[in-house]
Amino acid sequence: MIGVGRDGPAGPRTARAPDAERAAWAVLASVDGLGPVGLVGLVAAHGGAVAVLAAASRPGAERTIAEALGSRAGGGLPARVVRAVRDRAAIVDEVRRADLAILTLDDADYPGRLRSIELPPPVLFVRGASDALSAAASVAVVGTRRPTAAGRSAAARIAGAVARAGAVVVSGLAVGIDGEAHAASVGVGGLTVAVIGGGHPAAVVARHRWLAERIVASRGAVISEHAPGTAPSRGTFPRRNRVISGLAEATVVVEAGARSGALITAGWALEQGRECFVVPGPMDAPMSAGCLGLLREYPGQVRVVASVAALLEDVGLIGAVEGPPGRAERSGPGPSVVAPGPAAVLATLPEPVALVARSVSGGSRTVDHVVAATGLSVPGALAALTMLEDRGLVTAAYGRYRLSGELADLA
Repeated sequence: MIGVGRDGPAGPRTARAPDAERAAWAVLASVDGLGPVGLVGLVAAHGGAVAVLAAASRPGAERTIAEALGSRAGGGLPARVVRAVRDRAAIVDEVRRADLAILTLDDADYPGRLRSIELPPPVLFVRGASDALSAAASVAVVGTRRPTAAGRSAAARIAGAVARAGAVVVSGLAVGIDGEAHAASVGVGGLTVAVIGGGHPAAVVARHRWLAERIVASRGAVISEHAPGTAPSRGTFPRRNRVISGLAEATVVVEAGARSGALITAGWALEQGRECFVVPGPMDAPMSAGCLGLLREYPGQVRVVASVAALLEDVGLIGAVEGPPGRAERSGPGPSVVAPGPAAVLATLPEPVALVARSVSGGSRTVDHVVAATGLSVPGALAALTMLEDRGLVTAAYGRYRLSGELADLA
């Protein structure tokens, strides 16, 4: 018997469901109005998706399907199921033309984090690398479609640091914060997963088609629970948002207005028992209203992104095993302010800059020493040292450099 819930379908699973069974799940997923509960209920009632298609091909099929659907059979849904089964060859051909892999709840390699949520998508249509969905660590970065320049910069810095730390960045491929997060991840050679709010390729906005191609080429994935050609709608995006948070261990909201869809993603994360973080902003800024509202409504549950380095430590991407723990910056009466450790700070830096910081830590004291240790050009080494100075991570005196600030204790 197959049921929907935190454990997904019951019973043993093979490494991969047979091709015919996965194709049958895809056909059922194309039926307008057949949600996760109805779809899985049909499969359970007939003992498999192929068996549903067989039942829907026999005389009296609509009545058979209606009986299996029970109270969910209204609105002409049984007739739409029968119609989809009649058109199954065209539906499966569309999946193949779009170069999509099909993952179902019957597959052992269906992503475990997503399987554990309430009402996981019965079918995932995946373009790209399916294994990106089951990475050891993943963080969702979401936000408004109309970000400020500061919001774009914050999203890119966060996503780039998360990707450099080895985690997958999950987002929704929308314009704005989502696009910045995906682009930053790809830009540093990381993996990213885009969850679209409709079917392939209809739900990929024109200005992000190039980004979708880069994601796939970089061993990431663009996924949907909707069959190819399904037009995005007001109803598909909230469903998309639960998948974004469900694939991630933590969700970070970077700028969100009072009615932003990113707040729905944050709500799903909290309901799913996942961590939720927000980047705070000025109290009168429209794009800060949603983030500040989350902090007010969920005290103790929604956490502040104090810095990119602090976020990496908070989500467990940089821990005591990989580097020194955070340091207390202030002592005396009142609470201490804990700064992120040097390893977390390094993870937020572009690789050439981090390379220079490590070389200074290892004894390079002059520009010539840095060039010799890193292989960078003199202009490249000077540019990296200038960036480190600007951030207070390096100080210079008489042409000699030493680490300072948050990198002072770097071993």
